[in-house]
Amino acid sequence: QASANWNRQLSKIEVKSRNTDDMVKFYTALYHSMIAPTIYSDVDGSYYGPDQQIHKADGWTNYSTFSLWDTYRASHPLFTYTEPERANDMIKGFLKFYEQNGALPLWNLYGWETNMMIGYHAVPVIVDAYLKGIGNFDPEKALEACIATANRDDYRGIGDYKKLGYVPAYGDPKKWENWSLSKTLEYAYDDYCIATMAKKMGKKEIADEFYKRAQNYRNVYNPATSFMQPRDEKGNFAANFSPDDYTEDICESNGWQYFWSVPQDLDGLVGLVGSKERFAEKLDSMFTYVPKSTEDLPIFSTGMIGQYAHGNEPSHHIPFLYAWTSQPWKTQYWQREIMNKMYRNNIDGLCGNDDCGQMSAWYILSSMGFYPVCPGTDQYILGSPLFKNVTLNLENGKKVVIKANNNGEANRYISSMKVNGKNYTKNYLTHGDLMRGMNILYNMSATPNKSRGTQDSDAPYSFSNELGK
Repeated sequence: QASANWNRQLSKIEVKSRNTDDMVKFYTALYHSMIAPTIYSDVDGSYYGPDQQIHKADGWTNYSTFSLWDTYRASHPLFTYTEPERANDMIKGFLKFYEQNGALPLWNLYGWETNMMIGYHAVPVIVDAYLKGIGNFDPEKALEACIATANRDDYRGIGDYKKLGYVPAYGDPKKWENWSLSKTLEYAYDDYCIATMAKKMGKKEIADEFYKRAQNYRNVYNPATSFMQPRDEKGNFAANFSPDDYTEDICESNGWQYFWSVPQDLDGLVGLVGSKERFAEKLDSMFTYVPKSTEDLPIFSTGMIGQYAHGNEPSHHIPFLYAWTSQPWKTQYWQREIMNKMYRNNIDGLCGNDDCGQMSAWYILSSMGFYPVCPGTDQYILGSPLFKNVTLNLENGKKVVIKANNNGEANRYISSMKVNGKNYTKNYLTHGDLMRGMNILYNMSATPNKSRGTQDSDAPYSFSNELGK
């Protein structure tokens, strides 16, 4: 029975390849993606809540083990295809957690809030599902929970974030707040997600407020260095800042790795840098600026390619950002490098902690040829498909059939592409199109097609113009 059940689960995505290693890596990743979150209730639905009371899940299943700082990026977007019913139950559990604890979960384990990591990343999971039309959870209650979680003025610098537009790196040690830069950037992204949900629900005033908060990333950009930098409560940028350094102001990363944490407004980030060309140059440096051989890297900086750290989640969307430049083909190059070098068919085949399936979900989506740079939008940025044949069997009975002619280790570039028999030049696919079923045909080449997907009309989403609408 267990074998039959796992075969049903793993057959939700069918891949074909003569390369046994790639097949093993893919299905190992798909298995890993289904290990967490975990059911957290007795056989009758009873579970112990964060309020230390016994509750009962009636008509839904309660889950725990939510490593949300990691999994909002790819694991939960993957669930919207492979596990939509479970995704719905997870969000119902979030809302019950809010009722019992006063806020959405941050990193809950055995029904308890561990308060590990940062942000309020249950928000993008809820918003992503809501905008995709998944589930029957209460959107009014969900928006209420998101706003309440984002407005805890006494929690991890949120009060000052709202007042100053950033979480300050306090000069006063009595008020010291660690990871201040990272908190600013992550709060701004989560606020964007709240704004998009409020807009969809017709709540313009709330949407405007949170779209404005989503622009707070600009307040920690230092044009003198062209990096995001910590600031103190008086507005001064941190002295002696080096983007190479791992400091207490940046969460498990350095200035290179967190610079790109603006998925909600990448056109705006390009504008701060100065041009698409400068943005592409900075991306190039990210992958080619190698740490000194004498540098003692921290434990979480693994899977390194230049300053890019695939073993840690803040880097995971970065290879796909060439879609916002005139060189989208470089995404195809680096994404294939990561798939080939950072995942191996071996007992130590991952370059870092799988983090409840996030590392594996990155591989699954990437090997199909697309990735959700900004959960909470309907777009998946194109990369380089790993397999010649993939079939995604959707819960609604539709299929996404992907074929990649001439695909191989050398032929990693998309020379042309057709969707449902028609030429396709955009750098992204939409969730709605995928859910209706698609036939995607990639023609792969050993040399990049440098003209494909570079037109403004084919560019990915841009939300800079949402501010003030």
